[in-house]
This record gives sequence, structure tokens and C-alpha cells, in this order.
Amino acid sequence: MTHFYTENLLLTNNSAKKLYFEYAAGMPIYDYHNHLNPADVAANKQFRNLTELWLDGDHYKWRAMRWLGIDESLITGEAGDQEKFMAWARAVPRLVGNPLYHWSHLELARYFGIEERLSEENAEEIWHRCNERLQEKSLRAAGILEQFDVRVACTTDDPADTLAAHGQIANNGEIAAKVLPTFRPDRALNITAPGFQEYMAELGQAAGCTVGSYEDLLEVLKSRIDYFHAKGCRLSDHGFGAFPFERTTERETGQIFAKALRGEMLTESEENRYRTFTLLRLGEMYYDRGWAMQLHIGAIRNNNDRMLKTIGKDSGYDSILDYHLAASLNAFLNELETGNRLPKTIVYSLYPYHYEMLATTIGNFQSSESAGKLQLGSAWWFNDQKEGMLQQLKALSSIGVISTFVGMLTDSRSFMSLPRHEYFRRVLCRLFGEWIEEGELPADYDYIGGIVQDICYHNAVRYFGISLS
Repeated sequence: MTHFYTENLLLTNNSAKKLYFEYAAGMPIYDYHNHLNPADVAANKQFRNLTELWLDGDHYKWRAMRWLGIDESLITGEAGDQEKFMAWARAVPRLVGNPLYHWSHLELARYFGIEERLSEENAEEIWHRCNERLQEKSLRAAGILEQFDVRVACTTDDPADTLAAHGQIANNGEIAAKVLPTFRPDRALNITAPGFQEYMAELGQAAGCTVGSYEDLLEVLKSRIDYFHAKGCRLSDHGFGAFPFERTTERETGQIFAKALRGEMLTESEENRYRTFTLLRLGEMYYDRGWAMQLHIGAIRNNNDRMLKTIGKDSGYDSILDYHLAASLNAFLNELETGNRLPKTIVYSLYPYHYEMLATTIGNFQSSESAGKLQLGSAWWFNDQKEGMLQQLKALSSIGVISTFVGMLTDSRSFMSLPRHEYFRRVLCRLFGEWIEEGELPADYDYIGGIVQDICYHNAVRYFGISLS
């Protein structure tokens, strides 16, 4: 059986290899944004088989399989786990040029020591070999974090969550990684979404009160932020399609909120004003607690109505949204800066043509409070592949200061996604190695390697301020 040797993957010259193997490869992982289930870590979950660990919930793989015409029953449907894996094994050889081809072989190599190219011919053997290995403690949920030297993993959590699993993790001395919550109040901001009124009741119950007015909502959000802070949270996260900015007053926002609680239809402008004012108030709360605010902008979600009704949301029917962002984002950041309450902020765009604009925008609001206070977020979602990463890194280095970059994250629900950090580090070292080979950087490897290590790990440690003791 032919192999896919991953040792020098993406490392195109000797300088890149030296930077990667001597400086980047051994760095710990600081995964400050993911969608892992903390309950799985708390229970140190043992996965029943390779399909549950590798394919369930992975919409990257689902999209590729649909592109190849594979029946939905073998993707998210009623087929058995081994059948689904066999379908994936048939797909992988046809994914040349797609990052899934690299990721899949990295994952097999790093988790299971399998360097063979996955195909239909060896799929059954690999299925059994991997399932046997899954009995080992090192391939359970918490064991995986330890195996990959994950120091920090920040999950994505609703403000109404009890965070019980995070408490169990914190009290378990055998789990070395800091697994901490991230405050994600999208449901509180999406005022026109179905179920908004029910969510206000749920949020109030979590805080032990009733949300009957906008003033109540701000108090409840403040209370939940304090609760998350006590549980170790130091980040918020927000997901948007477009990012409209419309100024309004608290009185007008309260009237809009009251209309929503009564079940009345809101105009697009009312929705934008409510979201703008509420996000500004949240930003001030984050600043007061020293948190970092993440803005994930530019996804247009759940575009296939038929499949949304059939298998639900977050199942691989999302796209990149193209739109104008510069004026709204500058206005939003400026509003917080004017009151001297702009928190550390990471801005991600799913639309890669925004990178240069974003780099110039965040440059308007840097501060002596911390190096790289505002960050151009890593290449996200459809862009977290070689070309997308290079585009983001080049925009950041050309217009901003790449040495302050807080680096990569998995943004994944899968415990098999940690090699994306390795993939990013290889791309980073490839870029720096090319600059050295072309004479654009000195061949001072301790100097350049130190910057690489900062981007891989140290900058995140400094930026987020989470105690690692």
C-alpha cells in the first residue's frame, strides 16, 4: 500500500523545515476558539468508533461528500457507522487539492500512526485498527487534549448555560488542560429569530429573574457575564452575517425590545439598531473585565431550505457573504473607543477580500494597553487552508504587525481537528522560510524562530491573560 508521508508537508525549502522542526512543532496548543462539547471532556468520553470521532458533526467532510454525489444516507442519514466510514474512504482519494486531503492524512498519522493513503482498498483494515486504538485512554476526549499538549481550550457557550461541565473539569485534577467557557450571546442579539421570547424567559431563569424590559435584559447579561467570569471565561464571541451599524438611544432600544416581546414584527432598521446598541453595551462590559471580544463576520447560513427542514441547521449549507463592512465596523469600534471602553477585539471575516481593509481598520484603534490589542483574526472556516492562511498572513504582515498575531484556532466540534494547528504552523514556517530564502528576512533562526513561537503560542498566553498555573 502506498503511503502519504506527512513529514515535510507544505515545507518547501530548508529554512521552512528548520523553522518548523526546531521552533514550531514542539510548541503547546492554545486553542482559544472551538466548539468542543465540554461534557465530553468532563466525562473523558470514549468514542464508540472512528465515525463518531471523525465524521459526526464535521460539515467540511459532509460538503465534500455531497459534491461527489454520495447519498445523504451515507453522510448524515440512517446508514451504519461503518458504511459511512467506507463512503468517506471512497471520497478521500478524489479530494486532491482540497485541504481535507491533507487534514485527513495528518489526522490518521497523528492520532493513529497510520501513514498509508486512505482508500477504499485499505478502508476496512484502517477501520478496525483505529477502532482498536480507540480503547486506549490517550484517545478519549480528555486524553486527546493531553496527547496534543493543549494548554487552553475555550469552548463556545450560551449565556443561559449552567457551565456545570466546566466546573467538573476544573475540579478534576487529572485534566491538565484549561477548558474554559466563551460567552456567545447570539440568541440575545438575534431579536427577530424564532423563539426569541422563549429565550428571554430561559435567560431570565438562568439569572434567577424575569426579563420584562430592556433594562432587565442588560442587568441579566451583566449578571451572566459575571457568572462566566467567575468560571474562568475571558472571551466573548459573536457571529454575524453582515455587520450593520445604526446609532440609537437606550430609550428607542427599549421600545424595540418591548415590541419584540409582544411578538410584533420589527423593521430591518429596528433590528439593526437593537443589535448595535446591545453590542456596544456588551463591549463596554467586556472592557471592564479585561475580556477579548471576537467578531465572526460574513457567514450566510442555512441556505438550502429543503435540507434545513430535513436535517437541521449547521449541517453544511452555509456560504461566504459578500457585502460592505468598512464604514460600519469603523463606526462601531470608534463608538467604544470614544468612551475609552474598547475591549481587546479579534475581527474575523469569512470574505477574504476584507483582509486588507480589516488590517487598516484595526490599525486605527491600536493602543498602549497591549501589543496587538486589535487582531485580524486567523483565516476562518472556508479560508483555513493553505491559500486562505497565506492571504491572511500576508495582509497582516504587509499592513499590520504579524509578530503580535495570536495565531491559529480549530473552530471545530471535532476532537480530531487539533492537527489544524500543525497545518497552520507549517504554512507559517513556509512563508517565513520563503522570506529567508529570498533574502527578505535574515537567516537568524533564533530571532525568526522566536517570532514563530510567539505566533504559535506565547502571544495568545499574553493576550488573553488566562492563568496557566
